[in-house]
Amino acid sequence: MKKVILASVLAAAAAVSVDAQAAASAICTGGAAGQITIASAASSFIKVGFTARCSNNIYSAGDDGGTYYRVGAASAKGKFAYSGSTMGGAITPGGTSCAATGCTASDAANAVTNAASS
Repeated sequence: MKKVILASVLAAAAAVSVDAQAAASAICTGGAAGQITIASAASSFIKVGFTARCSNNIYSAGDDGGTYYRVGAASAKGKFAYSGSTMGGAITPGGTSCAATGCTASDAANAVTNAASS
């Protein structure tokens, strides 16, 4: 399960630095497996769009601040959320553990907020 979460984080963190707090956008929503396209824009950190693959029961969210990208991910069956950013890029546990019943989309979003920033 940990490998699935890390793979999700790495897929979205192909472009992840951090300095301002912004709202995280959902990438994977915890439902069935699928794909979502992460678009690029002139004012975004991601200069070349890509497709993220979502596994069953995985929540992930990202935050493109223009000069940084950070991401958080969690499993509906797991106990921890994980985060990473372009400011160091290391994948780390996102702070506190999830509820005994598993993580939620808000745990993934909170992991984004807790991702390294400076």
